[in-house]
Amino acid sequence: MPRRRQRHMAGSGSDGTEDSDSSAEREQTNSSESEGTVPKRQRLTRASTRLSQSSQDTQELKRAVDHDESPPLTPTGNAPSSESELDISSPNASHDESQAKDQANRDSDKDLSHRPKRRRCHETYNFNMKCPTPGCNSLGHLTGKHERHFAVSGCPLYHNLSADECKVKAISREKQEEEVKAQEDSNSRHATRHQTPTPKQIRYKEQVAEIRKGRNSGLQKEQKEKHVEHRQTHGNTREPLLENITSEYDLELFRKAQARASEDLEKLRIQGQITEGSNMIKTILFGRYELDTWYHSPYPEEYARLGRLYVCEFCLKYMKSQTILRRHMAKCVWKHPPGDEVYRKGSISVFEVDGKKNKIYCQNLCLLAKLFLDHKTLYYDVEPFLFYVMTEADNTGCHLVGYFSKEKNSFLNYNVSCILTMPQYMRQGFGKMLIDFSYLLSKVEEKVGSPERPLSDLGLISYRSYWKEVLLRYMYNFQGKEISIKEISQETAVNPVDIVSTLQSLQMLKYWKGKHLVLKRQDLIDEWKAKEIKRGNSNKTIDPSSLKWTPPKGT
Repeated sequence: MPRRRQRHMAGSGSDGTEDSDSSAEREQTNSSESEGTVPKRQRLTRASTRLSQSSQDTQELKRAVDHDESPPLTPTGNAPSSESELDISSPNASHDESQAKDQANRDSDKDLSHRPKRRRCHETYNFNMKCPTPGCNSLGHLTGKHERHFAVSGCPLYHNLSADECKVKAISREKQEEEVKAQEDSNSRHATRHQTPTPKQIRYKEQVAEIRKGRNSGLQKEQKEKHVEHRQTHGNTREPLLENITSEYDLELFRKAQARASEDLEKLRIQGQITEGSNMIKTILFGRYELDTWYHSPYPEEYARLGRLYVCEFCLKYMKSQTILRRHMAKCVWKHPPGDEVYRKGSISVFEVDGKKNKIYCQNLCLLAKLFLDHKTLYYDVEPFLFYVMTEADNTGCHLVGYFSKEKNSFLNYNVSCILTMPQYMRQGFGKMLIDFSYLLSKVEEKVGSPERPLSDLGLISYRSYWKEVLLRYMYNFQGKEISIKEISQETAVNPVDIVSTLQSLQMLKYWKGKHLVLKRQDLIDEWKAKEIKRGNSNKTIDPSSLKWTPPKGT
């Protein structure tokens, strides 16, 4: 018989033996029933005493709740969520006692059912936390939507604003977003037919151009003195003054981006993924670079709470201190990523790493990438993926430039699942090289590829730039009269949906007499060709003849 059942049996102990108190009680009960002379009120045992005490405790708890008093704490130090967590039972309680306790719990739940539920612990503010900005009282939020903040990212004082100014800006942003959404909804039905900008869009573009032209080319003497004085007074504890550095339009765009990033961090804090910014890695030491991180990454808590991480640039092992990193580098035998080198031209190489064969390396790579990617959810389940790691070689080894991953068997023909260029190599053409290499693999596989959605902000910009360049190059070399989107897709391995969206953004797709026509805009082609000539023979291109790779047959 299960032990839990034995606990509720009258006269049974927790170990299955008969309790002496319960035995005496039954003997007294039998004798009183036979003689009929002993009244029931004289049958007072330890079990009934415990029952009366538990009933009194339950009544006291109900009175405390009615007067909004805090309930007693459990042995773990947390407030119990219901009365069932209170220790009002005993292993030797009788069946009558358990029934009385259940009835008391039901009565208590009935009294508490009309009361509103309290917020969960991680949704409440910890008033012991304070904003690290000197002189800040933690009131207000950069987004204008919260009453308090605990991190620099949400501090109005750090951004040289007040809490009231943040609320006013939040109201203004919401109105603008509603107007833009209403405009998009009205144009959504005929989005394909109206390829040319509307008069309102043209006027807006002209206004922005005038605003940018009208700004001062440099700071005046008084403004420079004000900026220097602010910097000397506050140092790194305040954001530098941004007024008069750029146009009001661009400054407002920057403020919107700051508020949006602060709101994303606040959502992560409420969800419990970060704790008031305390367990978020701020910087990493990676090779000869010290990199500021952009997003939260789920490193183990003992590493994340340090704020600074030391990572080996070859094996990607993460460590707690520079001393440990120095000892590791003296013993680390890795000088390039594991796996097969499938491409090499000059100092640029690409290694194919199997997530199943090199699981630890790929997991560390994903954790590192999450520090700079917002929409990444893959950390540990790396076995179904192949990772293509691009490196730049020198006399010390092959240094990580970036990577992209792809599924071994993708039913939707995604040729990229996640793509990243390391911050120290951004804006140098390496991102476009990674994208071009992914489409080169799709051409070898004789497939049409497309990146997996959603793309990050920087990834979307890179892909749109790449698709634009591919289409303009195709148009420049095209000599026929009729052009087909299907033919473009087969030759470039770009998905037709991506081709259509790019043509629409370039205003090269027109709806006329029930058909879609592709317009060959010579001005855009000439502009692209001029940039190509100015760029010259850059080594930031993928050479298909340097690829030594065959598609994997199966996993």
